[in-house]
Amino acid sequence: MKHIILFVATCSLMLGACAQNNNTKQNNTMKKTLVAYFSATGTTQRAAEKLAKEKNADLFRIEPAEPYTAADLDWTNKKSRSSVEMNDKSSRPAIAHRCDNLADYDTVWIGFPVWWYTAPTIINTFIEAHDFSGKTICVFATSGGSSVAGSASDLKKSYPQYNWGESRLMN
Repeated sequence: MKHIILFVATCSLMLGACAQNNNTKQNNTMKKTLVAYFSATGTTQRAAEKLAKEKNADLFRIEPAEPYTAADLDWTNKKSRSSVEMNDKSSRPAIAHRCDNLADYDTVWIGFPVWWYTAPTIINTFIEAHDFSGKTICVFATSGGSSVAGSASDLKKSYPQYNWGESRLMN
């Protein structure tokens, strides 16, 4: 009888140790974070670098296939490239390259300057060029006077199939 009790006690201890070891392995699996950003003038790039450092994340720059010039960014000119793109909700400016290793990340922060109270249309191009299934997408933005709330809301409405996390204004 003593042998049976000793055997059951030993098995219980071993199972408990295995369960604890398994939990430790699960907790040690690091979730990877990516900070992907579009920056027209460098302001959003600086915010992205700060966020990446804070989150211990990798950086990916969303670049247009055709870089924006100062004239393209003149929001006071209704015929400037940025004005024309933002007035056409179907506009999808081409991106220079895709993020080929997006599958490696659990959380993706997408950053941009707020244009016309929302995300620049190149952000739609980036989202539509990738599969964010199973990831959490968070949004950060820079702006001279707008909040990030409208931009985040617009993106969530446009891409309801994805899991959206927090949003942050980083001026």
